Amino acid sequence: MDSLETWTMLSAEGIVLDREQMRRLERFADEITYWNEKVNMISRRDAENLWERHIAHSLTILKYCNIPQKSRLLDVGTGGGFPGIPLAIARPDIFVTLTDSIAKKAKMTKMFAQHTGLKTIESLNIRVEMLATDKRHLNYFDVITARAVASASEVIGWTRKLLKKGGQYVFLKGGDLSGELDEARFHYPDAEITETQISMRGMAWFEQDEKKIVSVRF
Repeated sequence: MDSLETWTMLSAEGIVLDREQMRRLERFADEITYWNEKVNMISRRDAENLWERHIAHSLTILKYCNIPQKSRLLDVGTGGGFPGIPLAIARPDIFVTLTDSIAKKAKMTKMFAQHTGLKTIESLNIRVEMLATDKRHLNYFDVITARAVASASEVIGWTRKLLKKGGQYVFLKGGDLSGELDEARFHYPDAEITETQISMRGMAWFEQDEKKIVSVRF
């Protein structure tokens, strides 16, 4: 799937991107493809399906979750910048903080973020547990995202102090989540946890691979 096909499929789901946003996504995709040969940020197999399995996957959040205007979003363990950079491009009104504990990945995402031309993205080489000790970030973020990082319980444990009252977690996950979500409900009985199967016209792999969005609110 290329950029034009992805744009068409996203538009059909109400995720409408203008020409400048697509230009930014295309540059991001080109840079990920080039640098992934030198710094392994995504699997080589998935790199061949970058638009569908990474960029479109990141943007499915906009179909299923309401992100208020001018929200502050924290992307935990961002890796190559997913889902944070595509979300920042599609929603330039939000402020995105990318975090990764691996220095070379944080360095690359900082470069990718700068090349978008947006001033609303920052990339930090830090463990989120340490970010949670910084008083400036306590109760600071409206949305916290994570994609294939750790269990929901672990991410919540690391970052709950960072989430604003009334904020939400958005996790991109796959497969049978019953055990993981039961654990989260046990540890956080006050949490409202919803699991949604991702379905996008023209992108059957989301259902074939049981890709889901998990939203957690307190």
